[in-house]
Amino acid sequence: MKIHEYQAKSVLRDFSVPVLEGFPARSVEEAVDVAARLPGPVWVVKAQIHAGGRGKGGGIKVVHSLDELRSVSEKMLGMTLVTPQTGPSGRLIQCLYIEDGVLIERELYLACLIDRSCSRVAFMASTEGGMDIEEVASGTPEKVLTVHIDPATGFQPFYGRRIAHALRLEGREIAQCVDLVASLYRCFTESDATLLEINPLVLTREKRLLCLDAKMQFDSNALYRHSSLISLRDLSEEEPAEVEASAHDLNYIKLEGRIGCMVNGAGLAMATMDIIKLYGEEPANFLDVGGSATKEKVTEALRIIMADENVKAILVNIFGGIMRCDIISSGILAAAEDLEIKVPVIVRLEGTNVKEGKAILDHSSFSVISAIDLDDAAKKAVRAVGGFI
Repeated sequence: MKIHEYQAKSVLRDFSVPVLEGFPARSVEEAVDVAARLPGPVWVVKAQIHAGGRGKGGGIKVVHSLDELRSVSEKMLGMTLVTPQTGPSGRLIQCLYIEDGVLIERELYLACLIDRSCSRVAFMASTEGGMDIEEVASGTPEKVLTVHIDPATGFQPFYGRRIAHALRLEGREIAQCVDLVASLYRCFTESDATLLEINPLVLTREKRLLCLDAKMQFDSNALYRHSSLISLRDLSEEEPAEVEASAHDLNYIKLEGRIGCMVNGAGLAMATMDIIKLYGEEPANFLDVGGSATKEKVTEALRIIMADENVKAILVNIFGGIMRCDIISSGILAAAEDLEIKVPVIVRLEGTNVKEGKAILDHSSFSVISAIDLDDAAKKAVRAVGGFI
């Protein structure tokens, strides 16, 4: 789950992480009112969307008067902001974050994430703050330091000193860095975060370290432990089909291809997507119906797939363990009746009650394309959308 910058900074304040004072605003008048509560005379107006690169798209503006702030807020609110991370369709700006200005001496980069290659929490630090870290890592990898936290000891001060050295901090700045990294680590672990990115982390003219921006993501599977975080979810920033899928306990991610996928099990779903790409086409989605789907759940899954106008064929790939193939077949027929599915449906069934499942499809009036294995199913799905193998 992603949250907005102003929400992330509120979470950070709870862990004594240094951030500037600021307030969210959903109208022009509110933006002016909250700015008047800040010291000024410089303010920063920031668009609140779930995407990076806001500055490049015109979503972050520095203003020097309340009149200028009003003018900028009028232009931003209701604007569709396009950044490298939003795609060409962009995101509608419905909320602004009004923050006090600060004199910056240096911009740095600091992030905390899970390094799955070694199953540890890792900090990434760089002197190249304010830039895309991917570009820095690919062009000048020596400028990015990665520090892995040993889970047996947890955070220790020497980790913070290593990061301070990499950031070329001196004197009292080093102690600030140690305290900051310790607080970020505690925030990351105690809130079940999967990403905590500070870009930029700034050193002010007064030699203070401040988190000028903050991006946070959380493990959705752990949200039951954090009722206060659940309330931060902004459904308007999420893909509507993905929101609907989550309401039916379906794991769905919309993609850009033409072949819709309905699979049970995340690993099998990834393999299905890979083989579609191997044969020259693109999957339209990732969709895992889980191991114990009902007929109604399967019907909803197909309904969500069919709502995507890009879908020109559907590949159903089921390996029945807990999941029964006859349940899948019944769900397919129920969806076909309700939705009037007019695109080719390729079905590969294997496992529990596979004979019963195939018999249900064979004796129905709805025409499906049967496949003997995943390779055969992928080839038939690619041919169904006009691809060549």
